Amino acid sequence: MTSLKPLKSLLPKTCKSHLNLIKAGVCVFLILGFHSCTKKESNGPEDTEKIKKEIITTLKNMWDAIEKEDMERYATYIHPDFTQFGEYDSILREGKKAEIEGISAWVDAASSIHTEMLDPKVSVNGNVAWIVYYWKDRGITDTGTFTSRGKSTRIFVKEDDKWLCIHGHYTLLP
Repeated sequence: MTSLKPLKSLLPKTCKSHLNLIKAGVCVFLILGFHSCTKKESNGPEDTEKIKKEIITTLKNMWDAIEKEDMERYATYIHPDFTQFGEYDSILREGKKAEIEGISAWVDAASSIHTEMLDPKVSVNGNVAWIVYYWKDRGITDTGTFTSRGKSTRIFVKEDDKWLCIHGHYTLLP
């Protein structure tokens, strides 16, 4: 790489000051740009613990709506861009409408549905939170009682001061 020193000596003094100002401006721009690209929205420890409880409560409220067959209430917890890999889905299910239709069909085919959460772990990064947990559920269908258990990951985003579930991934366990 060639040095710019010989070229600088040919510039008038005012051009050298302008060159220094431009260099300083570029440096400030790069530092601010880098900072804004790497800056994460952070939550203090108290906020993080509060959010973790909010996520668990939100998920339990979703299940409560299912248990009470209140699909309208359940829908208030689902993000419009919801996606899911369900226990029996061979492809990604996309959209809030598909989620509500799927849960409605399950609720129509079963009664006395109850789900329990075991060993939840919540992580938070700004307005995004995810929870991993094991579940056990039970209910009654026209063929008799059912039970299942599995593991799940749910992702929530906070919009308009409310946590909405934007993704779910569920795996049955034997």
